[in-house]
Amino acid sequence: MSKIMSVCVYCGSSNDVEPGYILLAKELGRKLAENGIRMVYGGGGVGLMGACAAAANDAGGDVLGIIPRFLLQKEQIFEAVEHRIVEDMHTRKQMMFDESDAFIVLPGGIGTLEEAVEILSWARLSLHAKPMAFLDEDGFWDPFFELMDHIIDGKFTPENFRALLIHADTPEMAITALKDNAVMLG
Repeated sequence: MSKIMSVCVYCGSSNDVEPGYILLAKELGRKLAENGIRMVYGGGGVGLMGACAAAANDAGGDVLGIIPRFLLQKEQIFEAVEHRIVEDMHTRKQMMFDESDAFIVLPGGIGTLEEAVEILSWARLSLHAKPMAFLDEDGFWDPFFELMDHIIDGKFTPENFRALLIHADTPEMAITALKDNAVMLG
């Protein structure tokens, strides 16, 4: 794989976050659309999730939402884009993985972190070679990267794993890094 056609975006679903996070999500959605990259995401219409999907859709981008039935009310499905309703979280996560060439992780909570770590774990086990970028403008992900350095320094994960850990502070940087890593990994 050397071309990124579809990116899975993991991010928070809370509307109560700092407005800068919502703006970053909107900027990412627009940039994905401008680059002709389909956005795959959790299907909701709230928080960073809804902001990113709406911005991508408004910019003429292709968006696929995947949401489990039990979250339809809580995450308020974003009807303006193609969506698939699945029965559970495992199916959602697998389908999001299958539909994507790469991943961008925006700020989020425990669910966002869990999804990102699972994909990194699969990469560590050589189950895939899809690149992943963590995107923030304010160092949101710095503690995560400190933890990853600690894990690598402790020899629980090999040094070469650092190459999979992209930390970007603009959507353009994240998209470029994913494209560059896709070529290297492909």
